[in-house]
Amino acid sequence: MALRLELQGISKQYPAVKANDAVSLQVAPGQIHAVLGENGAGKSTLMKIIYGAVQADAGRVLWNGQPVSLKSPAEARALGISMVYQHFSLFDTLTAAENVWLGLDKTLSLAEVTARIRKLAASYGLDVDPLRPVHSLSVGERQRVEIIRALLTNPQLLILDEPTSVLTPQAVQTLFKTLRQLAAQGCAILYISHKLDEIRQLCEHCTVLRGGRVTGELDPRTVDNAALSRLMIGAEPPRLQAGSRAAGELALELQGLSLAQATPFGTALKDIALRLHAGEIVGVAGVSGNGQQELMAALSGEDARAPAASVRLFGADIARASPRRRRKLGLHFVPEERLGRGAVPTLSLAANTLLTRTEAVGRGGWIQQGRVRRLAEELIARYQVRCGGAGAAAKSLSGGNLQKFLVGREIDAKPKVLIIAQPTWGVDVGAAAQIRGELLKLRDAGCAVLVFSEELDELFEISDRLVVMAQGRLSPPIACSEATVALIGSWMSGLWNEAVNETLSEEGAHAAA
Repeated sequence: MALRLELQGISKQYPAVKANDAVSLQVAPGQIHAVLGENGAGKSTLMKIIYGAVQADAGRVLWNGQPVSLKSPAEARALGISMVYQHFSLFDTLTAAENVWLGLDKTLSLAEVTARIRKLAASYGLDVDPLRPVHSLSVGERQRVEIIRALLTNPQLLILDEPTSVLTPQAVQTLFKTLRQLAAQGCAILYISHKLDEIRQLCEHCTVLRGGRVTGELDPRTVDNAALSRLMIGAEPPRLQAGSRAAGELALELQGLSLAQATPFGTALKDIALRLHAGEIVGVAGVSGNGQQELMAALSGEDARAPAASVRLFGADIARASPRRRRKLGLHFVPEERLGRGAVPTLSLAANTLLTRTEAVGRGGWIQQGRVRRLAEELIARYQVRCGGAGAAAKSLSGGNLQKFLVGREIDAKPKVLIIAQPTWGVDVGAAAQIRGELLKLRDAGCAVLVFSEELDELFEISDRLVVMAQGRLSPPIACSEATVALIGSWMSGLWNEAVNETLSEEGAHAAA
């Protein structure tokens, strides 16, 4: 069978690193082909070369057997190549439909594109409102827009960079069904993911990169996760020692936290109640777009509309306190959006430490540049961040390496309470284990940790208790040891009242007997 895509000796050198070193790869029509590698292995650079967003320094790209030189994504799309980026390429001020329309044939009207989005979203189970502005969407909802946009081009080759990182297990299976349908129709798929179980479930071939070079090719269905990890990072990820411990004093208390929608497309918070103790991790599960963004904004201080006394930190009312005031009291925060909220893309890593770490700012506001640089260098070394040093711009890092830096920045501040969203989004298995291990160490040191994640496996692995967010409400807490994936999945639809009442009825019947 003729190849859909062939790469021959692709190389790409950046000032600080050789991203790709003589990489060769072949993809046949109808093949779902995984590209594996740790953060900074060169996967995203290679995909951007295929998509025309980056030009290779050496090597050839063959499309349906013919050499091509792609100078832009528009040229790639004209050939039938579509890509879903890990970091989204959407205009915040436009609606989802307008963003999709920009990349399509202009013979279609905006109304026709909107109708097609609704039809495709319904058939593939991707919940997308085409009329909502992108700035009002959660990370998970933006990812669905990117996937819909790619699917609407009827691609011959679809490149997916971490497409399931913020999707629920149910949505992942729906996406896999879609991808198998596309493959059956002859579409070739290049699939990048750090979720090894997904790779083994979906893909029939994989190419493994390490340090920009190909280290292996195999059928992932024939090996276990440990073997894939060894090819990716040269070792198996360390096993977490989660354990359990008695919770300490009440650190963060939410009571009667209700907030009207901040935007027409936002989610109202409805009588949120939660108690978080020192020395415990509470995981917040839920489908993206059910109020997680709004709750995190109320907790971080970005939204200061919370009713008086509805948010307390060690007994102090912080409902209307600024983010800086909250940090002084010991509450630190890692947002789900790395670029734009967690870090300023164009600033250096050293400068980005100053967003939340002000110990290097002296009297009169003078910044001690040497101290700032040393702090950034310490974080880079401790969290094994692959980059061009403390002076590297945040946007130059791979998603996983930037995540390690941002998580490290807040953990190193020795918080009393840490609120973290999507802690291992787009992070390789080794780095994910490292970040989860650091969160457990933080808990064992007495910190109260609240983790928002759409990775149920992650929440079950590190949490002491779980709550579920649905339609702006928060479920009662449940001990992680008593929860199941099926139960949490049903609670994601907001059905916990029925489950809790049923449990209470059963307990009452047993007591009466």
